[in-house]
Amino acid sequence: MSNLRHEELKKIIFKHDYNYYVLDKPTITDYEYDKLYEELLKIESSEKDLDISDSPSQRVGGKALDSFQKIEHRAPMLSLSNSYSSEDIFDFDEKVKKFLNISAEIEYLCELKFDGLSMELIYEKGRLLRALTRGDGTVGEDVTLNVRTIKSIPLKLKSNNPPELLEIRGEVLIFKEDFSRLNEIQQENGIQTFANPRNAAAGSIRQLDSKITSSRPLKFFGYALGAVEGISFRTQDEIQHFLCEQRIPTVLETDPDLVKICKGPQSVIEYYHTIEHRRSSLPFDIDGIVVKVNSVRLQNDLGLVARSPRWATAAKFKPEQALTQIKEIIVQVGRTGALTPVAIMTPVNVGGVTVTNATLHNQDEIDRKDLRVGDTVIIQRAGDVIPEIVSVVLEKRPHDSKPFKMPSKCPACNSATEKLENEVITRCLNPLCIAVVKESLKHFVSRRAMNIDKVGDKLIEHLVDHGLLKVFSDFYKITDIQLQSLERQGKKSASNIISSIEKSKNPTLNRFIYSLGIRFVGEQTAKLLADHFVNIQNLLNAKEEDLLQIPEIGPKVAKSIISWISNKECIKEIHELERMGIKISNPVRSVTGPLSGQSFLITGTLPIHRDEAKTLIESNGGKILSSVSSKLNYLVVGSDPGSKFEKAEKLGVKVISWDELNGLIE
Repeated sequence: MSNLRHEELKKIIFKHDYNYYVLDKPTITDYEYDKLYEELLKIESSEKDLDISDSPSQRVGGKALDSFQKIEHRAPMLSLSNSYSSEDIFDFDEKVKKFLNISAEIEYLCELKFDGLSMELIYEKGRLLRALTRGDGTVGEDVTLNVRTIKSIPLKLKSNNPPELLEIRGEVLIFKEDFSRLNEIQQENGIQTFANPRNAAAGSIRQLDSKITSSRPLKFFGYALGAVEGISFRTQDEIQHFLCEQRIPTVLETDPDLVKICKGPQSVIEYYHTIEHRRSSLPFDIDGIVVKVNSVRLQNDLGLVARSPRWATAAKFKPEQALTQIKEIIVQVGRTGALTPVAIMTPVNVGGVTVTNATLHNQDEIDRKDLRVGDTVIIQRAGDVIPEIVSVVLEKRPHDSKPFKMPSKCPACNSATEKLENEVITRCLNPLCIAVVKESLKHFVSRRAMNIDKVGDKLIEHLVDHGLLKVFSDFYKITDIQLQSLERQGKKSASNIISSIEKSKNPTLNRFIYSLGIRFVGEQTAKLLADHFVNIQNLLNAKEEDLLQIPEIGPKVAKSIISWISNKECIKEIHELERMGIKISNPVRSVTGPLSGQSFLITGTLPIHRDEAKTLIESNGGKILSSVSSKLNYLVVGSDPGSKFEKAEKLGVKVISWDELNGLIE
């Protein structure tokens, strides 16, 4: 019975992963999804003979690799000939027809040329066996553990009768919006930011520790096949639809109009210009289009020339760059005190958008590019969105220019700044810096935090400047009359703002924790804290060792949280928020089972991952505590137990082994 349920759960979870990560249309809540996942883990921990090779539980690898194994591709991953001119499409079409000795119009399948990392997924009998980078086209690197963490990629094909072998070629990439968020996190944590989404995707896939890869917002789009056994196709278009049927992510799910079958070169050129026009509005980076002869039979007839197929070509878009001059470099201060240099430039049009400034990230980046006030620079829009300075035109540099250095005093509050040894970011050391306060307040109301949607950045600036807003709880003290006293705030607008603030008074615990803006605590960490501590008071009472018990929380994050909850003003502010009517909720997992009413704590190394052991306990009705106390019923001890073992013995807490725990469950 458990085998059948296990297979059913795998299918259900995969379907929800597909809806969430590919279609971006979730059909259940996170809590409902977590319950299904917990049930899956429970079955897998109790049934040791199950085949879990394609289970969602296998998404993240364990031990970090020392290096990547080199493996030869069955069929070479070829490179395409390309040009930066749509007129060359006529030449390509002419060569195809000449080689085939036909005069009739050729049918082409036209698609996007993604600016990501080429990848090959190898499925044998429907199961994902291996993932290889392109490498040199003949030999690639085995990055299977990392690719398995990309939740949009199925570990098992949908077909009940899959082909013996199916090699799917595609691209790993990061969407523009996710890239911006990733760089924000990198910047906040004092880590070097990525130059563009492609570099971020490539760097994420080539991590030796798959847990780092799993934290990155990677996507995959399939578009071609390598070696295949047990199935055949007549057209490239047929291949695309087959990939969709197998739930392999393709651009067809994003927008069917982005892939087009064109008769003859003129139709291809029209597609080229259509995509060029849409380029900046797409959610991901492209650098051109790919044109393929649609007929697989004709592809085989055309064959290869050198390392490129005769039946395909790429028509790239010209880089969207322009020349401008740096008029000034200002320094902005973020909510964690991070100082970010920004170049203010002579306005210039880049790809249809007027660009006036560009972030310079940090002192190291400024030094690397040798950027100075007065420099004439080449600028482009990284990812078609983010303005980026590519390089300096040195021959136009003013003779009296001077290197730029980050200030030793904060530009917002004049307090001392500091650049820690292992960080690339310079920070303001004053927690009450006016810029830090403003940015923290903006974070508090943001959509993924308290979600006070009618309170924007400009309003916060005005409220702070007028002395009406200093701390989080001040949002809940603002009155209609105070709002109407500000510029451009009428009675209706003020009423909408007050209503929006009132609606925010019932946040979930993970949202509330995230809204506090504790350094290194993003959305995922906030969720981990909420799941572990259940309520805000438990978190406020936590010790560093309690935090280190939580998977994915290391010493740096733990120290940051302890520093925050040790601050009396921070604790006072949380109590004030509660006094103002904030009611923090957390879904109560009312699970009944053989462990109901009993509390547990784990120490030492168990036969399974500690996180799985906790899930097993909770799914059987037990409760996980964060520390040893007289309220603890059982301490589950594995090999090499820590100090909790001695403390439990002193307090008379019952100590049991892993086998004894399973005995209680059975």
